[in-house]
Amino acid sequence: MKPNDCSGRTLAFLGDAVWSLAVRAYLVEEGKNRGNQLQKLSISYVSARAQASFYQKLHDEGFFSEEEEETYRRGRNGNAGTVPHNTDVGTYRMSTGFEAVLGALYLENNEKRIREIWQKVRSLQGE
Repeated sequence: MKPNDCSGRTLAFLGDAVWSLAVRAYLVEEGKNRGNQLQKLSISYVSARAQASFYQKLHDEGFFSEEEEETYRRGRNGNAGTVPHNTDVGTYRMSTGFEAVLGALYLENNEKRIREIWQKVRSLQGE
């Protein structure tokens, strides 16, 4: 399957899993092993607010290619359905766009670019 065969929402669905796995693997590799600690630490990477912030910072730096930006727009503009109670629609859509980029990269087997995004986000977090 190719990214263009999927809706933005489908790409975001897949990208959410890709991002969550990257975060969880990182936390375990760092020796974090208490469930409560893992959950709190993961939120700083996987919440809609965090993902929207990551996207905005990377976008402002010109980090994303034009193709990635187009995928972001597809994900962001997709029908959001329901929005979590703890975030606003704009933030949720921005995070959905970010996830769509990750989903598209996964379908393209572009693990190198996913790792580049992960490394850049970690550098933004001061790690």
